[in-house]
Amino acid sequence: MCGIVGLVSQGPANQSIYDALLLLQHRGQDSTGIATVDGHVHHMHKTRGHVREGFRTRDMRALLGTMGLGHVRYATRGAAANEEEAQPFYVNAPYGIVLVHNGNLTNTRELTRELFDIDRRHLNTTSDTELLVNVLAHELQGQVRGTHLDPAQVFDAVERVHERVEGSYATIATIAGHGLLAFRDPFGIRPLILGHRFDDAGKSEWVVASESLVLESGGYDIVRDVAPGEAVFVEMDGTMHARQCAKDPRLVPCSFEYVYLARPDSVMNGISVYDARLRLGNRLADTIEQYAPTGDIDVVMPIPDSSRPAAMQVARKLGIEYREGFYKNRYVGRTFIMPGQAERKRSVRQKLNAMSSEFKGKNILIVDDSIVRGTTSKEIVEMARAAGANEVTFTSAAPPVRFPHVYGINMPTRAELIAHDRKIPEINRVLGSDHLIYQEVGDMRDAIIEGSDVTDLEMSCFTGEYVTGSVSPEYLAWVEANQLS
Repeated sequence: MCGIVGLVSQGPANQSIYDALLLLQHRGQDSTGIATVDGHVHHMHKTRGHVREGFRTRDMRALLGTMGLGHVRYATRGAAANEEEAQPFYVNAPYGIVLVHNGNLTNTRELTRELFDIDRRHLNTTSDTELLVNVLAHELQGQVRGTHLDPAQVFDAVERVHERVEGSYATIATIAGHGLLAFRDPFGIRPLILGHRFDDAGKSEWVVASESLVLESGGYDIVRDVAPGEAVFVEMDGTMHARQCAKDPRLVPCSFEYVYLARPDSVMNGISVYDARLRLGNRLADTIEQYAPTGDIDVVMPIPDSSRPAAMQVARKLGIEYREGFYKNRYVGRTFIMPGQAERKRSVRQKLNAMSSEFKGKNILIVDDSIVRGTTSKEIVEMARAAGANEVTFTSAAPPVRFPHVYGINMPTRAELIAHDRKIPEINRVLGSDHLIYQEVGDMRDAIIEGSDVTDLEMSCFTGEYVTGSVSPEYLAWVEANQLS
């Protein structure tokens, strides 16, 4: 999933990028990096771990310049990345390009062969971000005429990138001495939002980021989402250019952003994440009423934090008392995005504590945003019983996750998904709950897009239907084999 930000300002960019990455920390905790541009010179620092731990005063002082970008990484492979795979990535020609990206490319095998055999470019890691920056650099090199770089040349290069690359990619790049480039894949699977403000002298400053909260916190006006297939190029003096660079763009944003990944105070593709989660709760309440003995339920409890809006609506609609029974340790990261199953399992009880006074002798209805591997859910059921719960009804505001997710979320293998090849009663037995209720796929889709201009969602992990062309059974088997090897 990852979080990215890029900006062109009139003053030093380093602190603004750092502040933005703090706001995006929920999107990735594996590694972080910042790159700035001072004239024609790039400065970069990247490291493992969280933003607050990764940048010291001496690192920040070395990040000179008024333009730059930053990244927080969430490893989409089974283990944590080494430092070489942390973003940003740099290539020295043409001009010097630094790039960050959120998403996952699905034709990496073909691109790797093309880059080696045809483009004559060397790759030093297995990162698809390194692939992407090299494809962009090669296509931009083909547009270069002398030292001048025209925005039209940049957009022509992005057109060729769209023709060659498949998968999900929200991308930001700096081109030394020229400007900042941002573009989004033709389906708009991963989010990217454009903002603008004037400095004290009335000069333009621009920002692009994964979530709108970065813009609002920095005092930027939200201009709009970068459209699917669109590229935005901001020159170093603040002049902005934009062009559609894909032949058949179509907005199909990732449903999991609204279910879990994004912060509730963000707006993506014109949809408030918080409002979407409230509507998910409304729809889930109808399903619970249909399948569970709601008259016997004493309290509704959320798993903090992302399921809280849905749980509040479930309680309100069913007329059942809402209580907070799980206390969250905010100094432990989000367990879903931790690298490795063992690390996730060990962190559940460090992250949550069940307060026995809220559980003893009660029939509890627990609302979670989703159930992916089942590790957290099983531990939570056990904690509720140990705290004295009489009965545990476990509910998910999302449908069963039955298929691999290949667009930038760490669900690459079927074997690790608790719902794969299992019916709901079987999953219930594995979790150890008394009742298990999931959201319906259609209800999730309708709840998220209600009242917006969005007509479709990327829901492959729930439906097995992939919107990009290269995701075949053979590809999924290859991804699985590489994940397990």
